[in-house]
Amino acid sequence: MTRIDGHVLAGPPREAAARCTAFAALFDPTTFRHIERLGVGPGWRCWEVGATSTSVVSWLAKRVGPTGLVLATAVDTAPLRSAARPPVQVRTHDLGADAPPPETFDFVHARLVLTRVPDREQALRSMVRALRPGGRLLVEEADPALQPHACPDEHGPAQELANRLRDGVRTLLAERGTDLAYGRVLPRLLRAAGLRQVEADAYFPLVSPAGAALESATVEQVRADLVDAGLATHDDIERHLAHVAEHAVDPASAPLVSAWARKA
Repeated sequence: MTRIDGHVLAGPPREAAARCTAFAALFDPTTFRHIERLGVGPGWRCWEVGATSTSVVSWLAKRVGPTGLVLATAVDTAPLRSAARPPVQVRTHDLGADAPPPETFDFVHARLVLTRVPDREQALRSMVRALRPGGRLLVEEADPALQPHACPDEHGPAQELANRLRDGVRTLLAERGTDLAYGRVLPRLLRAAGLRQVEADAYFPLVSPAGAALESATVEQVRADLVDAGLATHDDIERHLAHVAEHAVDPASAPLVSAWARKA
């Protein structure tokens, strides 16, 4: 059975890699826009929490330059090895179980990480503790309950099937402890953690090639779970994947809520 942790599905490497590539294509531009807005630049010390790929790590490394630092941490650091050269340091770290790094940072970022952690409040406190006074925190999480449909324009059988399968995936996530409405609570949590100048927005990719790629990889990874749970048949899944490949449906992704704040 495929293991589902929050919005990251641990399954066949091919589908996992495809999901990471699709996530980067979908969400890197908005993540980079927020990082630029927060002023990250030469000499900054940054912690990229729970990194699953090198895209944000490598981009941060260019921003901070040779006088800065980018600490990239993850439980599985294998995907980060190609980026492990100055100013990047790669370190094994479990946000849900380990103490924060001993260093302090000007900027801490986590994308699609907290919903994979059992004790989310403790994980957030860990990131806040790692900030120096005046440091900036950027947390980004999906909110599938904010826009639950694969096809908001449900105008035919193909779209109805897509939405039924998306409902199945959401059911599996909820059964495994994912808070499907977590993104929207981030501003409140940042204020409760004592941070200042809290702001947030949401990015909702409606139609894109990366959205279609993410949909196909996700459904492939949870195929067995959907069938075992009686949420879909193999025929349902084959028809849906064919619809996606033929552009008969345009799968949307869940909104990504980005929340940022400053440590007093």
